Amino acid sequence: MNTRTLREVIAAGVLSFVVAVPAMVMVRAQTAQKGMPDVIGALKSTPGVLGVEVGQMMSGKQVIFAWFENKKAVLAWYYSDAHQALMVQFGARARPAGPLADVPDDGRPVLAIASVTITGTPPTKAADLKSVPQIAIELYAPLPGGLAVGGRFAPSSVRVPGMVEVPAAAHSAQ
Repeated sequence: MNTRTLREVIAAGVLSFVVAVPAMVMVRAQTAQKGMPDVIGALKSTPGVLGVEVGQMMSGKQVIFAWFENKKAVLAWYYSDAHQALMVQFGARARPAGPLADVPDDGRPVLAIASVTITGTPPTKAADLKSVPQIAIELYAPLPGGLAVGGRFAPSSVRVPGMVEVPAAAHSAQ
């Protein structure tokens, strides 16, 4: 086998891996593990959830992006049976001021990003968290502006002031 063919085979293998990993993460996230609630399904069925995306970053972090209509919708998820079960299962601590105490109730959409790095077997209880060196839940609100050609990462129901959206057909006709 010559060097060029070997490089092409390796490139095809790497490309296949890169394409397959997000699908594997999605299937893994949607398939409830023993003793674990279906987090993705529960999120999607929460009133006020506008969309959910799951993926894996180049760093290895597994992420869930969840867009909520507003603070009220985030709180609906926070107090849902699925989220409360996760909090109990993993020994989460309550915030003294309550959940989302510093988040304004201004009706704006909220993006929650949950990221986790797992180095071993996925945990099913607090004692297993040694295989999780990193976990974070971060909240963001959209800023005005931006450009989307042929679609967006955020669901179209997430309203962003000043967002310029161009249909793919209009872009390709130019």
